[in-house]
Amino acid sequence: MNSIEGSVVAAKNARFALVASRFNDLVVDRLIGGAIDGLKRHGVDEKNIVLVRVPGAWEIPLAAQRLASKKKFDAIIALGAVIRGSTPHFDIVASEVSKGVAQASLSTGVPIAFGVLTTDSIEQALERAGTKAGNKGFDAAMTALEMVSVLRSIDGV
Repeated sequence: MNSIEGSVVAAKNARFALVASRFNDLVVDRLIGGAIDGLKRHGVDEKNIVLVRVPGAWEIPLAAQRLASKKKFDAIIALGAVIRGSTPHFDIVASEVSKGVAQASLSTGVPIAFGVLTTDSIEQALERAGTKAGNKGFDAAMTALEMVSVLRSIDGV
């Protein structure tokens, strides 16, 4: 049996785009830092990383899809923070962002790692952006690296 698994070592000349919301930038800036740190630590040259800032999480799927459709990036990392408030707005945004990112990935064939936090409080978001619960931006970068490796291996079968 032949088994295919990915690696978190950067594939040769792999290019990555980060799509990050400006809204909740106190949290998102930490996610960006974690993602860039993860990519660079695992062998991605900074010249192969592009950061695209969008107004909020709602806009992430469209920007990610546009980048993916260009076929210039091996993977995209979506970064944002949707924090629950006292209205149903949270539920709508969180649901549509996750669906939109999944749809963009499936329709283009480009992996889009989901690093959009959906939390009940700012404290929970900060915990996931580099304190108690690690950095989900870093985790999303690891997912992107591994998916590039997996897909390149699948293409070679």
